[in-house]
Amino acid sequence: MAKRDYYEVLGVEKGAPDADIKGAYRKLALKFHPDRNPEDPEAEDKFKEASEAYSVLSDPQKRAAYDRFGLAGLQGAGGGQGGFSPDAFADFGDILGDFFGFGDLFGGGRRRGRVQRGEDIRYDLEITFQEAVFGMSADIQVPRMELCDRCEGLGSEPGSKPATCPTCNGRGEVLYQQSFLSVRRTCSTCGGAGQIIRNPCSQCHGQGHRQTLRKLKINIPAGVDEGTRLRLANEGQPGPHGGPPGDLYVFLKVKEHPFFERRENDLHCTIPVNVAQAALGAEIEVPTLEAPVRVKVPEGAQSGAQFRFRNRGVPHVNGGARGDLYVHIDIRVPTRLTRDQRRLLEQLRDTLPVDNAPAEKGLFEKVKDYFM
Repeated sequence: MAKRDYYEVLGVEKGAPDADIKGAYRKLALKFHPDRNPEDPEAEDKFKEASEAYSVLSDPQKRAAYDRFGLAGLQGAGGGQGGFSPDAFADFGDILGDFFGFGDLFGGGRRRGRVQRGEDIRYDLEITFQEAVFGMSADIQVPRMELCDRCEGLGSEPGSKPATCPTCNGRGEVLYQQSFLSVRRTCSTCGGAGQIIRNPCSQCHGQGHRQTLRKLKINIPAGVDEGTRLRLANEGQPGPHGGPPGDLYVFLKVKEHPFFERRENDLHCTIPVNVAQAALGAEIEVPTLEAPVRVKVPEGAQSGAQFRFRNRGVPHVNGGARGDLYVHIDIRVPTRLTRDQRRLLEQLRDTLPVDNAPAEKGLFEKVKDYFM
């Protein structure tokens, strides 16, 4: 059966740039790949046809010969008509690996001893409200893996060395032939390391690392809040094969304060006053996170009145001014009275004007009623 024109197979013009050819093949490969069409022989044939076309048109030498002489020009140009070159297989792995999860297909996968970054570590630290506001230094102990000092990370007893893996001959990969595809898989014997430890280190048991408690001092800046995350670079798990370590992330949990409530960088508190203090006015002392301040409650103060003290709140983490402190007044009515207290309040009641009419609506309620 005569083969279709390779440009027609990929659906591109003869003079199409390399990026268009690669993009066209990517779409066809994803659509007709046998893994996505396990019971469709026609899809497999189309996948093979597209792969053959791409192996030619992605190779400058083969493409030039094909453009000039057609299929006859591919004789001796590397693999016969539509032959697959090693470079083409590497390119297939680049195109398909991320989509089908076999990055080691066509030799594009993991190699022996590939340097990798270590894993990050999370550490939860609880601090007090005052420590969050003003900052602190803390000593923590973080469980993590450290380089084994006995074998210096090699995994073998001192005086012995790892042996080359007999299965993959130190490459870390094994080549399999699947239909018309050559597939590289990570060696199951050595796990891709390319080496086998015959005499494991007695201290780390061949791992090259051992579990330890890492002692660290961290500085917590003033103004942190619940859920703040601090990053300590390179204090995570060590990287495989000598790779760089990961990072340590310290997540802060802040205890609640019995008196103050935090709203962003402002502090709020509620101070109870009795009826006489609210009616006659009073000067009361209010505690803060530092020195106490005095609040002058005016005559006739109403419940809910608030007083603002600038720069008595929480500092901004990045520096700059602090938030403010808001003191709210809560007028407390006594629930139990002595005989003398009751007599005095009765006298006050008899001298005060009586007006139990409903309070006038506020402006917002008036406007709302007008438009309803």
